[in-house]
Amino acid sequence: MSSGSKDIQDRVATSFQEKVSEKVRIVPEGANRFRVFTPFQFDDRDHLSIVLKRVDGLWQLSDEGHTYMHLSYDLPEKELHKGTRAKIISNALDAFSVEDREGELIASVIDERFGDALFDFVQAILKISDVSYLSRERVKSTFYDDFCQHLAESCDADRLSFDWSDNEHDPTARYQVDCRINGMPVPMYVFALPTDAKVRDATITLLQFERWGIEGHSIGIFEDQEQINRKVLARFSDICEKQYSSLAENKQRIASYLAAVLGGK
Repeated sequence: MSSGSKDIQDRVATSFQEKVSEKVRIVPEGANRFRVFTPFQFDDRDHLSIVLKRVDGLWQLSDEGHTYMHLSYDLPEKELHKGTRAKIISNALDAFSVEDREGELIASVIDERFGDALFDFVQAILKISDVSYLSRERVKSTFYDDFCQHLAESCDADRLSFDWSDNEHDPTARYQVDCRINGMPVPMYVFALPTDAKVRDATITLLQFERWGIEGHSIGIFEDQEQINRKVLARFSDICEKQYSSLAENKQRIASYLAAVLGGK
C-alpha cells in the first residue's frame, strides 16, 4: 500500500471510530476502495455490508445492493416497494440523505466528514431493515401500552413526555425517547425495549445525545431481556445507566426507583 493510501486509511478509520464506534475497521480492497466493518447487524446477526469508494472524485458509502438482497430472504423484492414498506424505506432514505440507485444504497461524504456520513448511513440501513417486522409480526404486543400505563401510575402526568425528541437539535425527530421525565436537575430518558431493533435504536439515540452534549439519566425497560441478542445488549449496556430485565416482573422496583429519584409522585 502506498503511503498516500495508508494516510487516507488512517484518517478515515479515525473519523469512523470517533463518530460511530471504536470497533469500526476498514480494510483496503484496491485503489480508492475500502471494506468497512462495523459492529452493527441485522436481526439475524448478518452484518451490514458497507464499502467506501471514490467515484468521479467523490467519496461514497455503498451497500452494493446487499440490504435489499438481505431483506428479500424474507419477502419478495417487489413487496419492498409498495404500501407501508415503501413508506418506511422512503422515509429512511430522505431522513439520512441516502440515495437508492437501482437497488444500491449510496451516501456521499460531504466535506470529508467520513464519520458523520457512516453514522447516518448505518442508521438508514437499520431503519430500512425494519420493514421485515411487517412480515414477521403476528400478535400485537401490549408491552408499550403497559409501559406507558405504568409510568403514568408512577409519576405525575405533568412530568411525562411520551415519544419525546429534542426540537433544537433534532427538528425532524430522528432520535426519539419513549418517555422523558422532568422534575429534577437533569431529565430522565426511559426506553421501552421489546426487540433487538428497538434496543439498537435506543443505543444510537443515547450515543447521539452524548455527541450533542444533551444531559440526562437513562433507563431501559425490557419486555424480556433474555430474548435480546447478546451483542446488541452489550452495546446498549455500555451507555445506559440503569436497566430492568422485564416490565412485568419489576413494576414495584421501577415504581420505587422513580419515587426515590423524583421525591415521590
